[in-house]
Amino acid sequence: MSTRLSKGGRLIDRSAPQEFSFNGKAMRGLQGDSLASALLANDQMLLGRSFKYHRPRGLVAAGPEEPNAIVGLGRDGRFEPNQRVTTTELFDGLEAASQNHWPSLEFDVGVINNTLARFLPGGFYYKTFMWPRAAWKHLFEPIIRRSAGLGKAPTARDADRYEYTYSFCDVLILGGGIAGLQAALVAGASGARVMLLEQAAHWGGRAPVDGDVIEGGPADVWINNAVQTLAGLENVTMKLRTMGAGVYDHGYVLAEEKVADTTPGDGRPKKRLWRIRAKQIVTATGAIERPLSFAGNDIPGVMLAGSLREFVVNYAVSAGDRTVVVTNNDDAYRTAIALVQAGLSVPCIVDARASVTGDLPAKARAMGIRVEAGRAIAKVKGGKRVTGVSLCAQAGQGAVLEEISCDAVAMSGGWSPVVHLWSHCGGKLVWDKTHAHFRPDATRPPTGADGLAMVVPVGNANGMMTAADALVCGAKGGAAAAEAAGFKAEAVAAVADAAPEADMEAVWIMPQGAGPALKAKMWLDYQNDVKVSDVQLAAREGYTSVEHTKRYTTLGMATDQGKLSNINGLAVLADALHEEIPQVGTTTFRPPYAPVTLGALAGESRGDIFQPLRKTPMHAWHEANHAYFEPVGLWRRPYTFPRAGENHEQAVHREVINTRTNLGLLDASTLGKIIVKGPDAGKFLDMLYTGVMSTLPVGKCRYGLMCSEQGFLSDDGVVARIDEDTWLCHTTSGGADRIHAWMEDWLQCEWWDWQVYTANVTEQLAQVAVVGPNARKVLEKLGGMDVSKEALPFMQWADGTLGGFPARVYRISFSGELSYEVAVPASVGLAFWEALHAAGAEFGAMVYGTEALHIMRAEKGFIMIGDETDGTIIPQDLNLGWAISKKKADYLGKRGQERNFLASPDRWKLAGFETLDGSVVQDGAYIPSAGKNANGQGNTQGRVTSTYYSPTLKKGIAMGLIKGGLDRIGDVVEFTTITGGVVKAKVVDPVFYDKDGEKNNV
Repeated sequence: MSTRLSKGGRLIDRSAPQEFSFNGKAMRGLQGDSLASALLANDQMLLGRSFKYHRPRGLVAAGPEEPNAIVGLGRDGRFEPNQRVTTTELFDGLEAASQNHWPSLEFDVGVINNTLARFLPGGFYYKTFMWPRAAWKHLFEPIIRRSAGLGKAPTARDADRYEYTYSFCDVLILGGGIAGLQAALVAGASGARVMLLEQAAHWGGRAPVDGDVIEGGPADVWINNAVQTLAGLENVTMKLRTMGAGVYDHGYVLAEEKVADTTPGDGRPKKRLWRIRAKQIVTATGAIERPLSFAGNDIPGVMLAGSLREFVVNYAVSAGDRTVVVTNNDDAYRTAIALVQAGLSVPCIVDARASVTGDLPAKARAMGIRVEAGRAIAKVKGGKRVTGVSLCAQAGQGAVLEEISCDAVAMSGGWSPVVHLWSHCGGKLVWDKTHAHFRPDATRPPTGADGLAMVVPVGNANGMMTAADALVCGAKGGAAAAEAAGFKAEAVAAVADAAPEADMEAVWIMPQGAGPALKAKMWLDYQNDVKVSDVQLAAREGYTSVEHTKRYTTLGMATDQGKLSNINGLAVLADALHEEIPQVGTTTFRPPYAPVTLGALAGESRGDIFQPLRKTPMHAWHEANHAYFEPVGLWRRPYTFPRAGENHEQAVHREVINTRTNLGLLDASTLGKIIVKGPDAGKFLDMLYTGVMSTLPVGKCRYGLMCSEQGFLSDDGVVARIDEDTWLCHTTSGGADRIHAWMEDWLQCEWWDWQVYTANVTEQLAQVAVVGPNARKVLEKLGGMDVSKEALPFMQWADGTLGGFPARVYRISFSGELSYEVAVPASVGLAFWEALHAAGAEFGAMVYGTEALHIMRAEKGFIMIGDETDGTIIPQDLNLGWAISKKKADYLGKRGQERNFLASPDRWKLAGFETLDGSVVQDGAYIPSAGKNANGQGNTQGRVTSTYYSPTLKKGIAMGLIKGGLDRIGDVVEFTTITGGVVKAKVVDPVFYDKDGEKNNV
């Protein structure tokens, strides 16, 4: 049975007991325990059930590679499904529950699937559920949906909080084992800003567990000294419990820090998501031990040798009193030696190699441990825990030579470097035949924008499998990263004893001549129940690509993402295809390396600030003046300002008439404002806009259109030239963030060598539209600037002071009236707004909202993004060919617009519509045409995009798209109504008001 040993345990505090529960049963652990070690200490071997066959499952590993021991933690608002017990730190009051069983863990009716295994091989779902067809909806799909998944999704609101943080460094080191510490010492000594992250709760990795000797003493001593040295360097930041989850382009790394996992409810964020930019990244992520494939290798009590050793050394916990060790390499001998030194029995070391020599085997033999060379495990006995093993010849077919009673099996199939982070952004791999693993290919590293290596692997993660080699590699890697970041470094490494080890032997199936019956019990993917026989079946059925085999069998698709199963499965596939492993290749490594809590990804974006409302400086004034708001992106803009006794329609009409006859004031602060600056800014804008912006004179404005790559209209706005290398681009209110991201996408991914800087300054400026015949009068009353027609003509801007406020005044109009848009710092936005109202009282100043704005722009025939556009519209459809340069060789969307379909003369074009009876046509109404299509549906020839009652013209007006466009002026068409009737309207010019623009040119 598994138990707590009376001595040892380098990470536990025996004076600090911790109470916890598993499936409602009270248990006791110690401070410093992982949940895994605490469960072992309580002899809880059975921890869950596998996905497909519901086979009993126990611990197999000790880190994030654990595929079996997945539990639900906590309850109610702090319930978390699918948590690994191996990476969960024990704390007082912890509650855990096993998953994927019914009615209980001990008795699970789902285990019946195990007896039907011959009918449920890999890929069976592609061959089943096909007939009878009607059964899919009523029988198969309900069963599949009920069976899918492992844990239960939380139903209560998350009681914890999470946060983001950002960091920048010269050298980021991911992994705090001895190689990572050595790299940090070298890089830190160079003066570079270094950040060192370790996913576990302690430094040093496996070196203390393996008994490594560094600088003549125990590894623990050197580790503690290294940590103290690094802590004394101001340029070094160190974080425990922080996992590097993903490495992306341009040195961008995401990492998840466990902040308050063990102290729930203490007010701190539970997790913190780090967003890091680093000049150089060092991956010191270690290696993962591989299991061996033999019959019964999934029975609780069969564990990785290195993990079992870790539980003994770190936590003083054994998996059993009698442990058989099975291996193809020397490292597993360290486990056998550690077990005997802890007072436990190792009846036998089963070594698949025909000849076993070297220091570690000799030491084991000297301790009285029996070593059987050229042997294999034919099968493991037991159900819910190991009771014994049957031995056979590795070169044979599984004939039993001997049976040994035991309660644990420690297996080791060699070690695979953790190459995930190296591979995330393009690092390639090479097959190392000596160690039978893939390691980073130094000749094909991930590169940055300058084409130089951006990621440096060190230690076990680089295939350096001894402490001596890992330290040297760490020093060289730390120096290389520091130098690439612009610092001088000296690669001085600590010295470790280099105990020689014999070569391992690649063993993928045990025994090598095993027949179908044994292969059907050799497990590769423990969680998804993928066996050796499943992969071989996939090969026979033509799935020769490793990616296809993965999906056909679900190999490596469990929550551990193939950390234990992929290499073994790949080797089995290669053997079945009679190819070498490198020729078969690997599956794709994608972030995150291990699951990241959704709460950490969301951060503070939850509850009231899931989509935080954005408010202009004048928002409180609007509320005080009874504004009725409408959502515009994340903004809340006043739709109208109804007065007592008015409905919304009456209020809007009043605002329109007053603006046309007196003075209207509009809060236009939500208008997107993006600065584009740099030597290549003009060239950049010429590519973004359909027109030419590089020739725009300083002090002037120009209307511009942006299109997607496919040619569809994406945004519009006025661009102002600020100085020789600076432009200010206005966007739609809801489009500022989107357009800014669009700009950065092109600059970072395509035109990365252009010298252009962009900044979204939308919220730094308050902007007010001063509109109407009295607009100039109120600005002149404020005083401080010459805003006359001669000093500030239409489509120009000027900086100055208005009423004592620093201001930038644009002579632009979205209403057709004399109009100024005045931008002031957001900090004085409200004061300026109130000053305008006070000064404008004698001129009939009245605030107006977005609906009045929309009516006035429609009266002028101005398009609006989102109304006249829907993702299928090009500028030419809206009669905006004049805004497309005939001189430019290219712009985003040009080639798309030249495609036959978009260049077709039959496309619907923008026109105006006036109803014959003065009514308002319904928004989105279609214009039917004669005939029906092949499906018997009626044809259409156009549709409404904007429709309003015009209080200025006292009639219904509409803008829309119609086949023939402006060539149809004078035609009478019929619009459908929701009730099935029709409304007749005349096709007219879309400019309903002041076509010559005399109003805004006064």
